[in-house]
Amino acid sequence: MQSEFPSLDARRQSAVARGINQLHPVYVQSADNARLIDANGKSYIDFAGGIAALNTGHLHPRVVEAVQAQLQQFSHTCFAVTPYESYISVCERINRYMPGPFDKRSVLLTTGSEAVESAIKVARAATGRTGVIAFTGAYHGRTFLTMAMTAKVSPYSSAMGLMPGHVYRALFPDASSGVDTEQALASLERIFYCDAAPTDIAAIVIEPVQGEGGFHVAPAPFMAALRAICDRHGIVLIADEVQCGAGRTGTFFAMEQMGVHADLIVFGKSVAGGLPLSGVVGRADLMDSIGPGGLGGTYAGNPLACAAALAVLDVIEQDQLLSKAVSLGDLLTQVLAETTSGLGVSCRIRGLGAMVALELFDDPQQRVPATDTTRQLVRQAQQRGLLLLSCGPRNNVIRFLMPLTIDTQSLADGLSILGQCLASIKGISSFV
Repeated sequence: MQSEFPSLDARRQSAVARGINQLHPVYVQSADNARLIDANGKSYIDFAGGIAALNTGHLHPRVVEAVQAQLQQFSHTCFAVTPYESYISVCERINRYMPGPFDKRSVLLTTGSEAVESAIKVARAATGRTGVIAFTGAYHGRTFLTMAMTAKVSPYSSAMGLMPGHVYRALFPDASSGVDTEQALASLERIFYCDAAPTDIAAIVIEPVQGEGGFHVAPAPFMAALRAICDRHGIVLIADEVQCGAGRTGTFFAMEQMGVHADLIVFGKSVAGGLPLSGVVGRADLMDSIGPGGLGGTYAGNPLACAAALAVLDVIEQDQLLSKAVSLGDLLTQVLAETTSGLGVSCRIRGLGAMVALELFDDPQQRVPATDTTRQLVRQAQQRGLLLLSCGPRNNVIRFLMPLTIDTQSLADGLSILGQCLASIKGISSFV
């Protein structure tokens, strides 16, 4: 297919490392809430949200205003050198969001990978142990330790050799894939008697709702059992909410719906409206196990990002985005069910709140992942003006991450394009 941006493509190929992916052959010129304009002036409806980084939409006016105001004061000092109030304010508010009957502390960082690694540092310092247990389907980042925790070799660690050791993998419970809670717990026990004793494990890290893994929701009974295991063996339970946090699931943290609390929660992405900010919030006794200088970074908790985060938190509260996430998720699930049923599409629809996924299959028995069909769907939707993201181990899942602030018309237009593409692809594909 001939590129619509030959000049930009040529410059990219000569200047940018090829290891940087480009899902959509689109170069963005401007954006507003749930819509993008490319360098040729074409408009797109954004159901990707910068991979869950834009729950409050592109350039929310209150976020823009807050960042502009901060830019008039100062842009950087490094909080570890000369601190500022906005960093403290973000931590105070995040602490209040974290569920659990204990005193909380937070640290602000820059990327999700950095935050996951910092949570592991806290767990190791607090327990004196080194082992980590993660799960099938997990995605935790692109640094070496987080790639070891991520359950997908290609493309994240291809050709990079073996990742750091002392990371063990249990089964994530997903009944539709044949793994129930009992089997998942049994896989944990196998680790304990085959690979590493519980006294060697510093942390168990889980996404309450998996992101890259396909939006699988951890069952509450499994989370309760996981909490009990961690309590029994002195293991730190870490919830990675980089993608599912900041209101996406209908509560600020998805852990609020799990029936138990985590010891540490990792957050990022949408918390600062598209500006780079992440962090770890957790039990004060654990967080304070690391002395001054053991956590942080030059740009960690940058003042511009902190200003954006405070504005985002205001928008979430004042505009009732948590309840909107629930309503959006209900509507999205209903429309997807009606559309796919009417077309005879073999699929599964799942999620929590507005974190909704559509998994496609090439057979009525739902045994053959529709990987090629999903790729066609993403491409055709883009050509018609809708930006989608795929995910899952077989890349046969469409994940919906439109802003929680999306306007009614953009949502309707996007879902209409999706329906048209599904109808068109069904006519030329094998899925039933």
